[in-house]
Amino acid sequence: MITTIEDALKRISELEKENAKLKEELEYYKSKKFAGRQKHDEHWMQSYNDFVIQYEGGMTIMEIVAKGAISRRTAYRYKAYYEELKKMQEKTGENELQT
Repeated sequence: MITTIEDALKRISELEKENAKLKEELEYYKSKKFAGRQKHDEHWMQSYNDFVIQYEGGMTIMEIVAKGAISRRTAYRYKAYYEELKKMQEKTGENELQT
């Protein structure tokens, strides 16, 4: 329990030190590169767009994978993402026609 101004100032100092330590730890985790799927950054978008061009051009998943640029799992992940975007576009188009 804090009863004097000196105790309050001491506690404030302790909390400021703890806060600085936690901010430093937070920065470490923000800058850390985690394994696995990353956000849709520039490299991801380029790879995905290449996939879409090939897929819409009539190539099968296995033909795209055989080119060696992406793995089979990534190709299926891109395909699922592609199909989900198409569904959303279709729904948006239907809603615009109804209003």
